[in-house]
Amino acid sequence: MKQIPTGLIVAMAEELAVVLKDLQHPHTIRHAGLEFHSGTYFDHPVVAVVCGVGKVNAALCAQLLITHFQVGRLINIGIAGGLDPELVPGDIVIADRLVQHDVDVSALGLPPGQIYRHPEFDFPTDPAMLSLAQEACALITDHRTKVGCVATGDQFIADNQKARYIYQQFGALACEMESASIAQVCRLNKCPFIVIRSLSDNANSGAHMDFDAFLPIAVQNSSILLKAMFQTANNHVSDGK
Repeated sequence: MKQIPTGLIVAMAEELAVVLKDLQHPHTIRHAGLEFHSGTYFDHPVVAVVCGVGKVNAALCAQLLITHFQVGRLINIGIAGGLDPELVPGDIVIADRLVQHDVDVSALGLPPGQIYRHPEFDFPTDPAMLSLAQEACALITDHRTKVGCVATGDQFIADNQKARYIYQQFGALACEMESASIAQVCRLNKCPFIVIRSLSDNANSGAHMDFDAFLPIAVQNSSILLKAMFQTANNHVSDGK
């Protein structure tokens, strides 16, 4: 029986490079100006793509993966800015829910983050995929992993006051520029998804000071957890789970 592929979506080429190193039987397809890389990743069929930075790019790419490439689930990995004071660059955040922190129609009586006339405030990730990611975390000992909210907006947060606001308003552990839009598309299409983000900087202490130094480390760490998820899934199959 043919396996349904998993979509792997990242924002930057640096994040995709670590995935392509382990992609077997690669085949590249160009569609809508994007390069989609299909192949086998640790015995699982996948379609991997760089969506570009920002919510519009991410949403477009997620919909293409679901509609055109017919993926059965979607994993978003990459980097993020830390908001939780307990987390440091290199630590990993697994999202259990996503919210768009830059949505603000409070003038109409709605709380910040609430999309106008949309039934949901935030977007929960798939419980089974979240459980698999948490199980895979046991294989990572060099860095802390934490489960919680990730906030998305079309802004690079480097201001301490803004970072504290997002942390306090939404309870977000990290912020970035794509994941909640991917989550919204997945929810509308009933496509299971998970978001894994490694911290490349600390938005509470001046993101612009840390980003370049910690980017390679963060990219590597999120890819380690991605590999662990697929290896853990393989173990479940071999164990008959």
